[in-house]
Amino acid sequence: MAKQGFRGRRGNRGRVEEPYKVNDKITAREVRVVGENVKVDVYSTKAALAMAREQSLDLVEISPNADPPVCKIIDYSKFKYEQKKKQKEIKAKAHKSVLKEIRFGPNTDDHDFNFKLNHATKFLSEGAKVKAYVHFVGRTIVFKERGEILLLKFAQALEEHAKVEQFPKLEGKRMFLMLAPKTAKKK
Repeated sequence: MAKQGFRGRRGNRGRVEEPYKVNDKITAREVRVVGENVKVDVYSTKAALAMAREQSLDLVEISPNADPPVCKIIDYSKFKYEQKKKQKEIKAKAHKSVLKEIRFGPNTDDHDFNFKLNHATKFLSEGAKVKAYVHFVGRTIVFKERGEILLLKFAQALEEHAKVEQFPKLEGKRMFLMLAPKTAKKK
């Protein structure tokens, strides 16, 4: 199945079909016509096409499922441009979630802890989520309690900047803690 988006679907020989029916491609007998300098009413398709041609514009079927279908008298190329512009804006406004990871060992000392704490504070102030984890190598898995204490201390130190999304949880040789920023990033 071909992917459908605003650009339309692929037709014969790879040509892109238009997503809207335009001018002579409109098959309905009657259409409701809207647009500038037009009396909104139901017209025959031929009459609507004649009105569009008088204004040197196109008749575009914008709502094919309505009864009768709604057509607008506009410049089709300008209409397509506006639609693409709207799609770009929507995409740009979509929130992109960033996840930063901070790795600890079960025997991390205070200096390293504070260094990583400062990085986490910076990441959270930028609006990113933080995934802190303690990686247990070899026999250090016997220090699970140390890892959990370390992560809880980390969460407590960041409580004014972040809220805990997931408390320490052991998965394999790693114990995870998920933190999300309390306030959204300001632009």
